Amino acid sequence: MPKNPYSAPPHDKANPLALLPLLLFLAIFVGSGIYFSLQGVPQAFYQISPNVAILPAITLALILGSGKLSARMDSFLEGVRDPNIIIMCLIYLLAGAFATTTQGIGSIDATVNWGLSILPTPFLLPGLFIIAAFMATAMGTSMGVIATVAPLALGLSSQTGLNCSWCMGAVVSGAMFGDNLSLISDTTIASVNTQGAKFKEKFILNAVFAIPAMIVTILIFYVVSTPSGDFEIASYDWVKIIPYFVILALALAGLNVLVVLVIGIVVAGFVGLATADTYSLVMFSKHIANGFASMQEILILSLLVGGLSYLTNKQGGLEFLIHYIEKMALKLRNKKESPRIGEMSISAISSLADICTANNTVAIILSGGIAKKLAKKHGVSPERSACLIDIFTCAFQGLLPYSAQILLASSISGLSPLAIMTHVIYSPLLAFSAILGIIFKWPQFKSK
Repeated sequence: MPKNPYSAPPHDKANPLALLPLLLFLAIFVGSGIYFSLQGVPQAFYQISPNVAILPAITLALILGSGKLSARMDSFLEGVRDPNIIIMCLIYLLAGAFATTTQGIGSIDATVNWGLSILPTPFLLPGLFIIAAFMATAMGTSMGVIATVAPLALGLSSQTGLNCSWCMGAVVSGAMFGDNLSLISDTTIASVNTQGAKFKEKFILNAVFAIPAMIVTILIFYVVSTPSGDFEIASYDWVKIIPYFVILALALAGLNVLVVLVIGIVVAGFVGLATADTYSLVMFSKHIANGFASMQEILILSLLVGGLSYLTNKQGGLEFLIHYIEKMALKLRNKKESPRIGEMSISAISSLADICTANNTVAIILSGGIAKKLAKKHGVSPERSACLIDIFTCAFQGLLPYSAQILLASSISGLSPLAIMTHVIYSPLLAFSAILGIIFKWPQFKSK
């Protein structure tokens, strides 16, 4: 995604009550989903729409805020219109249009059958993960990758009987791998700039943590990549695979995700017009419109989450968490263990920032200043600090039921966010790898 000039909102003093609206949203959204799941109700997490579940939380946040109601509403709208949120919404719309168009012209089925013809069954899930990882590393964005690869994963699951949650988990896992490691991603740029680190050294250190997690992830996906039964590989038209080849080529070329999706939609339309006599410009326009409509719920939710997150931060919720962790770090600090305590504190602050904002780039920007301060105080190198805040924000981004990545995958697949996030195994493995690095103080790279 393009660089975002997002800056931390001016906030009140540290205020634990500011966290209540976010907790209320999670209690209603996740709590109701778990309750209906235990009751055996189908589509348990959709019995209460997240767009409805967040309304009491927003109301509570407005009540808890200080100043005039009009000023509080302005703060909410400031979060809604944040550039990062608007870009995500544009990606949602274009992703819906691309998925609906490629589905309508038979491109998804053709690409799935082509993939099945060249990949052995045990490599289907690892293949999804690797493709998503390569694309995300090249594009520097997880959202664009999920938008283009998730429909393929859905088609693969439908045809082979592979568990759809595992298929979506593989796509999101790969997308988060690239989002974290890519040299051109917002998260890398933000983490390096806020910590005053060097790109090359940060990348090498990050890779030391990411590659072992990636290898274990591939092995797990290999083990669970077992279809429910026999399946047939249908014939396919090579021409209909072209939209996905174009998307992959443009992604590897490093083009902007919005440009990639627009070109993909146009190419899909041309392929449909060239291969089907019954396909017309009117049908093409309807596919685009239907794709836009399919993303309505996630688009609205993202806008509302952006507003709620801004209110939480402005009212001092994140500031409370940061001050609490910093205070604990100072209590635990001693000469021998100072770097380790500092790294643990940096990791905790960045994780909590992502939980509060549901946006890893924004979380890095918000927590970057205090992370740099802690790094200097505890003798942590800028590269290591940059690596840790990038890793832990990306890890939690793949595990939050209300993160943009999980919501997009949920919207495309029709699965509940919880069903997907529990199968995004790369994220916890990445965090675990980093935690081991903190515990054993390995590896260490010092700036020259």
